[in-house]
Amino acid sequence: MKRFFTLITLWVTLSTSAEALPELKINKIALNTYLYKSFQNVDGFGLMSSNGLVVFNEKKAFIIDTPWSEQDTKTLVSWIEKQGYKPAASISTHSHEDRTAGIKWLNEQNIPTFASALTNELLAKKEQTLASHSFAGANFQLEDGLIEIFYPGGGHTIDNLVVWLPKSKLLFGGCFVRSLQTQGLGYTGEASIEQWPSSVEKVLLKYPQAEIVVPGHGKLGDINLLTHTKQLAAAKN
Repeated sequence: MKRFFTLITLWVTLSTSAEALPELKINKIALNTYLYKSFQNVDGFGLMSSNGLVVFNEKKAFIIDTPWSEQDTKTLVSWIEKQGYKPAASISTHSHEDRTAGIKWLNEQNIPTFASALTNELLAKKEQTLASHSFAGANFQLEDGLIEIFYPGGGHTIDNLVVWLPKSKLLFGGCFVRSLQTQGLGYTGEASIEQWPSSVEKVLLKYPQAEIVVPGHGKLGDINLLTHTKQLAAAKN
């Protein structure tokens, strides 16, 4: 009997180890701009990675979407500080956990967290931690001349934002934008599919000079990611 329980304990240990999530990955993709990937197991989708950015400027660091867990948020902030920068703020591009899971911990560290008023409203309805700062309207500057926020309308969610980095001509689309490797819209339980194509068109018109486009999941690319996303959404209407 003792040997039986020993075998069961060993099996559970091995199973847990096999399901361990990959560590946070960080790579430079543009001047003073780093792409990080955090990971999570998602029902119906399996192991998924989630993209976010860190933008450095004058010893300050700005986090575009928090990692998918509190632990990875701590790891990311530790990495930022080791590079000699101070975390200045985060912005969450919509209310889902792959964008907001680190807000609570960042708030506890007195690191300013930003989200749209609509995103904070949705977080409140879910009884989740709100960003410490919110804003209304379609346009917002997280850092003048460095990080611009734009609300194009509904798409992946009713509150999804995109982030424009004019110095590197980089557009962070978050989950509003689909990678070229995907042939579907992903999770659409809270999507505004009817609005999605016209919302993408607004982004195409506003940022035609985008050279790098980063989706919420998958490989980064160029402006073709926007036309790809528009086509996928239009096909569902």
